[in-house]
Amino acid sequence: MSATPAPAPLLIACALGIEHLALRAGERGGSGGPVTVLRTGMGPRAAERSVTRVLADPALAGAAVLATGFCAGLAPGMHPGDLVVAEETRDPRGSVPCVGTELLVKELVRTLPGRTVHTGPVTGSDHVVRGHERSDLLATGAIAVDMESAATLLSAVHAGDRPVAAVRVVVDAPEHELVRIGTVRGGISAFRVLRSVLPAFFEWHRSLLLPRR
Repeated sequence: MSATPAPAPLLIACALGIEHLALRAGERGGSGGPVTVLRTGMGPRAAERSVTRVLADPALAGAAVLATGFCAGLAPGMHPGDLVVAEETRDPRGSVPCVGTELLVKELVRTLPGRTVHTGPVTGSDHVVRGHERSDLLATGAIAVDMESAATLLSAVHAGDRPVAAVRVVVDAPEHELVRIGTVRGGISAFRVLRSVLPAFFEWHRSLLLPRR
């Protein structure tokens, strides 16, 4: 009698302490497999180092990886607390297509009714983007920018074949520039949204475990 294979793990990666706090506050289990919430540290290099190190653990072989946290929206009309589901992540080293985008959108709409969910490319940066840089990135087709998603997903696929995705919460937008996370209403709104997204992530992860027809 053959042993039942262990459920595939899920690695959720964020950069900041406040993002990690929001995710831990919302954690309830139910993903269908073991879950690791990793704080990578800020910036693409920190994300690359942390994700590469953690995925070297045999216990996380084949783990699905989901990058999350806050982002800057690039398109006019975006507001703090809006959600962004990446169709792909981009940085100068290349792009990584995301898996299960439609399911993530569906589950986020169900989990957070009334919240706007945007889909499109998410681009990476090694610094906080403001002013004309935001317009320049929008012209490339990207709808949001952050410093870790692209590096996280690129490192994840370099470590082995696995499903990857990125979901970000807008904390800074063209008409709503943020001065400091947590000190303005937009930052607080984004924190509350991030605290509520885990059920959608777990449903995405469960769907990956289902046999394909």
